[in-house]
Amino acid sequence: MATQRKQFVKEFNPHITCHICKGYIIKPTTVTECLHTFCKSCIVQHFEDCNDCPKCGNQVHETNPLEMLRLDNTLEEIIFKLVPGLREEEERREIEFWKSIRPNENEDGSPKSKRSRRDDEDEEDKDYHRSDPQIGRA
Repeated sequence: MATQRKQFVKEFNPHITCHICKGYIIKPTTVTECLHTFCKSCIVQHFEDCNDCPKCGNQVHETNPLEMLRLDNTLEEIIFKLVPGLREEEERREIEFWKSIRPNENEDGSPKSKRSRRDDEDEEDKDYHRSDPQIGRA
């Protein structure tokens, strides 16, 4: 039986770090033309200025390079398993980001409302659908 050797995360770093930001890849997104993978936010920002792959320089798409991107959920799960605490840290950062963008929301993400519950009950009674006789008959 072959002996197993322990692998260190640093041995995988070249495969799980973003070529643009040099951090661990968050929301891995692969360019389908050359199969290079980057953070989603990094590659989308890059394509605002340039249509070339930041790693190999190949032109991705002449007019709309965003069409050539695919999320890689499998790689995301592998990265989260290899790097302890990365998932939790990223979720925390995302929550803080959305709180800074939309401060008028509750903890669960629902909007804070200044209307009373009575107003909400009145809203439910209103029918906003158009009564169209052609649609109403089947």
